[in-house]
Amino acid sequence: MNAEQHEHHAWAEPYKIKMVEPLRMTTREERERAIWKAGYNTFLLRSEDVYIDLLTDSGTSAMSDRQWAGLMMGDEAYSGSRNFYHLQDAVREFYGYQYLVPTHQGRGAEHLMSRIMIKPGDFVPGNMYFTTTRLHQELAGGTFVDVIVDEAHEPSHPEPFKGNVDLRKLDGLVRKVGAERIPYISLEGCVNMAGGQPFSMANLRELNAYCAEHRIPIMLDATRTIENAWFIRQREPGYAGKSVREILREICDLTDGCTMSAKKDLLVNIGGFFACNDEQLFLKAQNMVVVYEGLHTYGGMAGRDMEAMAIGLREAVEEDHQSARIGQVHYLGRKLLDAGIPIVKPIGSHAVFLDARAFLPHIDQDLYPAQTLAAELYIEAGVRSMERGNVSAGRDPETGKNRRPKLELVRLTLPRRVYTQAHMDVVAEAVCDVYARREEIRGLRMVFEPEYLRFFQARFLPLQKERNSGPGRDSGERTKRIPVPA
Repeated sequence: MNAEQHEHHAWAEPYKIKMVEPLRMTTREERERAIWKAGYNTFLLRSEDVYIDLLTDSGTSAMSDRQWAGLMMGDEAYSGSRNFYHLQDAVREFYGYQYLVPTHQGRGAEHLMSRIMIKPGDFVPGNMYFTTTRLHQELAGGTFVDVIVDEAHEPSHPEPFKGNVDLRKLDGLVRKVGAERIPYISLEGCVNMAGGQPFSMANLRELNAYCAEHRIPIMLDATRTIENAWFIRQREPGYAGKSVREILREICDLTDGCTMSAKKDLLVNIGGFFACNDEQLFLKAQNMVVVYEGLHTYGGMAGRDMEAMAIGLREAVEEDHQSARIGQVHYLGRKLLDAGIPIVKPIGSHAVFLDARAFLPHIDQDLYPAQTLAAELYIEAGVRSMERGNVSAGRDPETGKNRRPKLELVRLTLPRRVYTQAHMDVVAEAVCDVYARREEIRGLRMVFEPEYLRFFQARFLPLQKERNSGPGRDSGERTKRIPVPA
């Protein structure tokens, strides 16, 4: 049963609950106090103060009984752990990449790839930025260039493959700067910042042909590529009869390597890797991992973590798992659409994205409507979500001003195999309750801003009613970096 069928027929998760983790129920007064102490940043909330945690799907999924059993088979040898070779075999089987360098998580893999592939003055095109990916590219001296299709920046556009690369944009960049200044193109499966939107196989084939002609490697952000394969199976002509496993391998065969945050698709709480088919590139990454992560056969993970990852990869390509995982996302999205809530369409893979600009049109973007909405949703029902808008976009390094992205979103991110349909009903009701009082909601002022990836640690204060309209005070000036209050 696919996600579309979930919308019309009763369904249940393809697993049963063996162990439970109690959730703490809080009062509105307790939540108001908690969000104030957290500086109106949902990242700074204590997990014990959260009822339904939709902050992220990164490392928050539930592992299976088989994965937990695998933990007990961890070979914690410093060098040559058998679990590394189990993982290497699984990556070769399902992704097809011959060389594997394990890392503690996806960020470690991004760091390795950026350091060994990017030179100062290079340009890195990609199908929309991701926060940590772009920062690693910039720290290595590169400049990210968005080459995603224009439809990806329109929340309500029905295009089924909003993650596609616009070949005209890419060609324009190549003609402007030269292919020799483009170390690779960064291709993300189920583009996070666009609302979990997939690319099509047809687009990837065109991209592969173009890049082969210009000798530009395609480096895949494989974090949610299994989910991308599921969408290709559902939406792209000629793929309905193919398995997710087959489509995944076809995707990877058209790319040159990947970074992986295994905390998403692969159903583990920690871990990642860099993989490729180029031996020289592999040797550079292997040499660097021992400096920043750990030995090349563990790279920041314990043996048990690698075993759980290898098992998780085999579970992740199962049809029932993906249909239920994405089906749950679509269940929540459908309930919100039916209630008239503005969300990103089509509904994506790992999350439902609220369109904060349409939700709170009276709040200027420099007063952080998405950050405001995330805080209000927590106050309403103890539901933790994540801002994906102005705060996440950061500042232009040249001007120091907020980037003001076209998409100002709040991400309701569903961990895999964690919550039930009843939890989704509670979330939908909470969003509707906030929407009903949306005109009363005011924006936020940033009072603390870290140097990098500000959305993780920034702090805010609510604005007074009279300061609700017009640009915020920090629209062109850096906010003060003050100590974080206790």
